[in-house]
Amino acid sequence: MGIVEILGLAASVSLLSGWRLYLTVFATGLAMSSGYIDLPENLAMLDALANPWVIGVAGLGALAEFFADKIAWLDSIWDGLNTLIRPLGGAMLALAVVDSGDPVWQVVVFLLGGGAALASHATKATARAAVNTSPEPFSNVLLSTAEDVATGGLLALAFANPVAAAAIAVALLGLAIYGLWKGYRMFRRVFPKPVSDTKPLPDS
Repeated sequence: MGIVEILGLAASVSLLSGWRLYLTVFATGLAMSSGYIDLPENLAMLDALANPWVIGVAGLGALAEFFADKIAWLDSIWDGLNTLIRPLGGAMLALAVVDSGDPVWQVVVFLLGGGAALASHATKATARAAVNTSPEPFSNVLLSTAEDVATGGLLALAFANPVAAAAIAVALLGLAIYGLWKGYRMFRRVFPKPVSDTKPLPDS
């Protein structure tokens, strides 16, 4: 696996950790323990994900997230509780993938991985807060299910074709950020800032 593929895999797992950290860790560890994923030597640090304890804890977290993420307002509380966990998890996964012996590169990868996870987490949390304002519950369930499917599909693609997976993940993140910006612009047009009726005092 070349440097481009390694960086692509690191970017993919970092971004996906911002959406579904527990599912990312659980699926990766389960695939490794079953022999579905045969990692090269430079990814040997990821063997820890195949530990039964790690898989069990990640599985419980993924199960809890699956249901909590589909209940209005509870999903926002869940996102708030994971604001620090997801970026840290994304940073650690990226660092494990790159596995560089250079301390400078380790810091750079840690920061970039954490930043990518934080960006995807912030986009997800903001989108959920906006969806929760809808009076019907179906939008929340549909969006959460779409995130489940996208995470699972991109995770499988990440190990088959890391560069393609990273490109798709970045594109989805970009589209999500663009959609949030357009939604904010539309919200400001529908609910403009109130104009103050206070008149300026005349000059003396």
